[in-house]
Amino acid sequence: MPDRKRSLFATLVLLAIPTVLEEILSTLLQYVDTAMVGQLGENATASVSVTQTVSWLIGSIPAALSVGVIALIARAVGSGDGERIRKMAGQTVLLVLGSGVVIGAACAALSPFIPVWMGAAEDIRSDASRYFLIVTMPMVFRTSAILFGAAIRATADTKTPMLINFAANGLNAGLNWLLIYGLSLGVTGAAIATAISYTLAGVLMAVAFRRNALLRGKLLPFKPDKALLKECFTISVPVLLTSVANCLGHVVFASLVTNMGTTVFAAHSIAISAETLFYIAGYGLRSATQTLVGISLGERDRAKFASVCRLSVLMTVLMMAVSGVALYAAAGPLMSVFTSSAEVARLGAVVLRMVAFSEPFFGLMIVMEGVYYGLGQTRNVFWSETACMWGIRILFTSLCVHVWHTDLETVWLCMIIDNVARALLLCAPLAFRKFRAGLFPAVQKPLEEKAV
Repeated sequence: MPDRKRSLFATLVLLAIPTVLEEILSTLLQYVDTAMVGQLGENATASVSVTQTVSWLIGSIPAALSVGVIALIARAVGSGDGERIRKMAGQTVLLVLGSGVVIGAACAALSPFIPVWMGAAEDIRSDASRYFLIVTMPMVFRTSAILFGAAIRATADTKTPMLINFAANGLNAGLNWLLIYGLSLGVTGAAIATAISYTLAGVLMAVAFRRNALLRGKLLPFKPDKALLKECFTISVPVLLTSVANCLGHVVFASLVTNMGTTVFAAHSIAISAETLFYIAGYGLRSATQTLVGISLGERDRAKFASVCRLSVLMTVLMMAVSGVALYAAAGPLMSVFTSSAEVARLGAVVLRMVAFSEPFFGLMIVMEGVYYGLGQTRNVFWSETACMWGIRILFTSLCVHVWHTDLETVWLCMIIDNVARALLLCAPLAFRKFRAGLFPAVQKPLEEKAV
């Protein structure tokens, strides 16, 4: 391996490891959080889970904005444009305050109605509404953690956000024990613990943002920059639309499986949750890939861009292949941990072993999202993923359930084909040169060719 490629590989690994660890720990703590609330009974679990889809959609707004923030700051870092970095840092502060206040106010106003809209039973609506209100009150701090964290990662510092999120998640777990069980606050205690952890993460991320050598300045330009904000929104809006389309697709997909019976739906739901831990590491590599692609674009270095793509794809596919082997081997024992029903465990293990073979394709899809996000070409991800979700997964699952009356294995096959199709569609521009000009217009500018 040439020295430059070896250096890129090391950089990619160093950027990815903190984010991978962060994703894994966050998921494990979510499992613990769910289990602790679950000990309070079915009503408590329902009170927390009934608004989760709405909470996910709300969180997707700052998450989408973070894609634009990373793309623009990383590009400025690559070009060495300190003034543009400072300008975008100032715009990030405005995005944190603006989106946090608007989203928080909307959530507070709608909190009494959301459980009703989500079909919650009357006896849990009060608890569900209170839980949703409390966890969305510190929305400015939640957006601070997401957007300031994105800005810091764009400067090739992934360690600091990891440490901050480690601290916040650890605090959340500790406060859950204290407030849920120690002070017997139940669902309200779980909400307060989550809100406090969001606040801590937001405050610490703001401090880290202010201390970052590339982002700080004596006085950041806080006046709205219409050109920069427009560029950021152009990148971010398709990401948000992708999240909405996928979220609605998952809701419809789950509702279709519900029609197949309680046992089948239980196996499906538990298998979906069990699989999560085996692919989240791919999202860590996506974040690192996005940053390095943005920097290479700012440097106008076509060869570096190509090397980042190749190395990222190779690393992710290999890692997800290992993950798939582990998932296949652990499918049976893993399902037994989550359910005492032998039939649910058996059926869940069958579909988990099926999906294990597609993990490398799922990883390929994830890392290609990072490539597109780094380039700012987010519309391509929206069209590809929306078409596959609704044209493959939802369409054929509907046919399987309502027309062909097939089993859960066939339904999961529809999901697997969807993921494989997404990966292939997103990879097409790298495989066929004639498509690159249309799908990668940002790379068609006169970039320097450098030896790798």
